[in-house]
Amino acid sequence: MPNSPHRGPGFYGWSIVAAAFVVAVFGWGVGFYGPPVYLEAVRQERGWPIALVSGAVTVHFLAGTGIIAGLPLLHRRFGLPAVTFAGAVLLAVGVLGWALARTPWQLYLAAVLSGAAWPTMGAAAVNAIVAPWFVAKRPAALSMAYNGASIGGVVFSPLWVALIGRIGFPMAALVVGAGMIAVLGALALLVLPWTPASMGQVPDGEDSGGTGQAPKAAVALPAAPLARDRAFVTLSAGMALALFAQIGLIAQLISLLAPTLGPDGAGLAAGLATAAAIVGRLAVGWAMPAGTDRRRVAVLSLLIQAVECGVLMLADGAAPVLLLGAILVGLGIGNATSLPPLIAQVEFAPAEAPRVVALIVAISQGAYAFAPAAFGLLRQAGSDRAVFLVAIVVQVAAAGAYLAGIRAHTRRGGTPGRPSSASPSPTLNR
Repeated sequence: MPNSPHRGPGFYGWSIVAAAFVVAVFGWGVGFYGPPVYLEAVRQERGWPIALVSGAVTVHFLAGTGIIAGLPLLHRRFGLPAVTFAGAVLLAVGVLGWALARTPWQLYLAAVLSGAAWPTMGAAAVNAIVAPWFVAKRPAALSMAYNGASIGGVVFSPLWVALIGRIGFPMAALVVGAGMIAVLGALALLVLPWTPASMGQVPDGEDSGGTGQAPKAAVALPAAPLARDRAFVTLSAGMALALFAQIGLIAQLISLLAPTLGPDGAGLAAGLATAAAIVGRLAVGWAMPAGTDRRRVAVLSLLIQAVECGVLMLADGAAPVLLLGAILVGLGIGNATSLPPLIAQVEFAPAEAPRVVALIVAISQGAYAFAPAAFGLLRQAGSDRAVFLVAIVVQVAAAGAYLAGIRAHTRRGGTPGRPSSASPSPTLNR
């Protein structure tokens, strides 16, 4: 480990949040928002059928599910900085593979590589970077870090298009990949190695009396099977359903709005949705009162998105109404990703929470990988309004899943691996 940075009065956790923000910018900008752009670039360059290239996008997202589930084990075995840097290198190589593929099997191999790499900079990874440094302030810290995902979309979607248009896909992949490796390599070397204990600090920057010890939390005993845990099942179902509806709708949004708003107007609407996502995530992170049932906040966010779908469905070509609907879409986009880890923080013992977060993210990614194709088939088979109607149904089902798990963790009693409802941990309930 390199020499420790200055141990001044400042709390180093906020530097960690800034680093996690940058990780999210590259993770989502290259690994999440990039594949739709890669799809069009490959299709135009090779002339392959859209279904064939779309299949590579699905493979990309499916390939990462196992890596997400095993991310806590990888972090323990190799260290978080090394895993993050290795993921950046492999993601850069994978995207270059997309650009250089001359046969379908080469494209699908590149999709497996890029898909397996990007979760090391995705939602579970950002949570793993931030979580050791925050407990009470974790909602605000995670909301700031996860905003890197939205900025990644704002920056990289047009950047990829511009670079590919100017210098071609292979050179664009080299430029972006080299920049990502350089930036994340510096973070892995200089920022990410430090823990609260190594800095003589405690989570949230509270006074430790010079001991460098974090506040005590509940002791985690061997975990009961999560498949039989009502809190876990409803949390994973809620996140998976919410992201399925959200990703499926976002994938079709621009083409749904373009006939009325035009390409530029549809792009503006997408930009407003992204800006609203930042506002919505920050509002929840900073304004959510201590002790608030975070599942109820998730339900409210989903109902806002359901209302948005109703607005878009009934807009009947009215441009101002369509823009309003896009803004309402955005308000819930970020919270669909950031709220589930916050729910896991209060419903599971600290030793279990990283595994729970990794599993719910893996399950949700496995679900939403099929959403763009499913919603595309829906549009092909019926009217555009059917897209919004199905999205409403799925969002309401996600809200129902979250509601079904309210207080489930308090009814565990003495279940091994869980805090007892009779004597909840002060740390977990903050």
